[in-house]
Amino acid sequence: MLTLDRSETTSTLNYSKLNSSIQETFTAIDRFEWQAVDEIMQMREQQLYLQAGYKNFEEYCQAELSAWGGYRRINQLLGAKTVIDASGELGKHIKNERQARPLVRLAKEPEKLKSAVALALEGNSSPSESDFAAAAKKLVPSTPRKKVKEPLVPENIESIASLKQQHQLELERLEQDLRIGLQVEATARAEAQIKEQLSAYQELLQQQKEQNIQLQQRLDEMEGLRQLEIENQQLLSRIQDLENAVQQHPDQQWGNTMTQQATKALNKQVKQSLEKTIDLRSLSVEAPKENAQECLRLMGMALGNLASAMNSAKVLEAAAIILGSDPTKEAIAHRAEQLQMLPQAVNEIRAVLSKPGCSWQDYWAVAEKYQSIEKDYRAELSTDEIKLITGLSQASAQPQTIKVGSIVAHADPYRTLYAERGEVIEDLGDELVVAWDCWKEQSKKTDRYSRDELRFCQSE
Repeated sequence: MLTLDRSETTSTLNYSKLNSSIQETFTAIDRFEWQAVDEIMQMREQQLYLQAGYKNFEEYCQAELSAWGGYRRINQLLGAKTVIDASGELGKHIKNERQARPLVRLAKEPEKLKSAVALALEGNSSPSESDFAAAAKKLVPSTPRKKVKEPLVPENIESIASLKQQHQLELERLEQDLRIGLQVEATARAEAQIKEQLSAYQELLQQQKEQNIQLQQRLDEMEGLRQLEIENQQLLSRIQDLENAVQQHPDQQWGNTMTQQATKALNKQVKQSLEKTIDLRSLSVEAPKENAQECLRLMGMALGNLASAMNSAKVLEAAAIILGSDPTKEAIAHRAEQLQMLPQAVNEIRAVLSKPGCSWQDYWAVAEKYQSIEKDYRAELSTDEIKLITGLSQASAQPQTIKVGSIVAHADPYRTLYAERGEVIEDLGDELVVAWDCWKEQSKKTDRYSRDELRFCQSE
């Protein structure tokens, strides 16, 4: 751009340089205006004006951009942006909003719009605003209005005709501005409603998942109670049989022949049963192969309760061997309380490991509650689950940083770029410049983002 020195006289100016400077200045104004349109669209789409306390986009425009035409001017620029995008490759020949203004009414009919631009370009590589207006009018003529003939003074005919034409153009422009404004506002409201509905659906889904986990835990507890109830009924039946036998034979002595024979038979059965019984000490060395930890846990807790009731040192020792604690009532009770949490711990940890994209932070938020029984719940997990935990731990120790060359996607799941792929091509310090694959065929191929707005692409 040519900069004129005030000390230079008019006679020394060169027409070519001055004309080039004027054209460069207007070109720069148009370029900055288009740049402002991109930033305005970001302000509207991301609703950043809410951070400043504005209720809607129109209020923001009237308050902050009134010096540049306010909401009305912004709608004109947005309408011009719509025309350029709908024109495809031909849109690059539209240099500013003034040239796009007569084409706005064709924005909803892309084929007619492209035909109008092509018509304006016939024999003219740099068409003006009037060229575009004439092409649009030729393709879609304005509906003529019925005119009432009035006597005109000859000298005022030209001035009246000029005023009518200006008035007609102004009415068309105002009508188009109103239509674009209503469309923009309706789109913004629809997007807000969709976001609210998605948020509500996600919260409902999370609640259902939590309820399913609680129901499963409750079913497991009820199954355990049912087994205990069956065992209690069997014991009660056996006790009742013994009491009936005592009542029927209160004076019977063990010294008679029948009693001695019955005693021998009973001793033989007891001996056979003891031979088939697993030694508690052997269980601590080699546990049953099927559901080993659960068997030992239940047996140890049962022995602990039995030891407390019988006050037996040997039973305490057996319970301590199985549970892996000191042979004291306090130690066994504490260990039993820990193991009661084991089923719930295994269920919660497996639930978080099964989630897609599980991170170390997700796992640790659950595992931290069960640090005291880490060895116990790890013994219940499969080899693949242990490997997954190890991998999450190693990944958390080496955090990655998004930098030049990183393949990224948008971090906001509500943005259309969330599922797209882009590459960081420049690091500006506080911001990164990303080139999106889906923008290769568009006029705008890159945009700037903070690191918090980006994430590593899933495919990487």
